[in-house]
Amino acid sequence: MKKISMALIVMLFACIDINAQVEYKVITSIESIVPNGLGRSRIISANEEKDFEEFTSTQTEEDHTRNKSSRSEIRVKDFDETKLLNFYNIGGIRFQNIAANDAVISSKINAMIEQGWELAFVTSAVESDAGKDDGQGIFITRYIFKRNKQ
Repeated sequence: MKKISMALIVMLFACIDINAQVEYKVITSIESIVPNGLGRSRIISANEEKDFEEFTSTQTEEDHTRNKSSRSEIRVKDFDETKLLNFYNIGGIRFQNIAANDAVISSKINAMIEQGWELAFVTSAVESDAGKDDGQGIFITRYIFKRNKQ
C-alpha cells in the first residue's frame, strides 16, 4: 500500500509542469454613457502582440533617455471590434441594451474559455457626465484572461 501511494504521488508530480509559463490576454469593453445614444460601445480584442520594452524609456535625474518609438509604432491595427449597444437612447437609460450587452459579453467570455483561457481578473472604471455642459462618458471594463502557454 505504501508503494502504491508513493507511486501515485510521484506520478502526480510528474504530470505537473512546475515551470509552466502563463500568457495573459486583455479584452476591453467600452460602453457609452453619452445621452441620446450618440456614443459608441464596443468590445476590443487585439490580435497582435506588442513588446512593452520597445516603447519604454528610463527617466533619471542624470540621464533623460528617450524612447525613439513613434505613436504609430505602438498602434495595433489587427484587432477585433464587436459592437455593443449604448446605455442611453433618446428616452433615457435602456435596460434592454444593458441586457443585450451582457449577453454579448458573456458570449465573448465563454468563447475565450472554450479556447483554453481562464478569466483571472476584471477591473472597471467610469468617466461620467461631469455636469450640465459635459455630455460625455464611458464605462470601461478590462477582462484579463490567462492560460498556460501552448
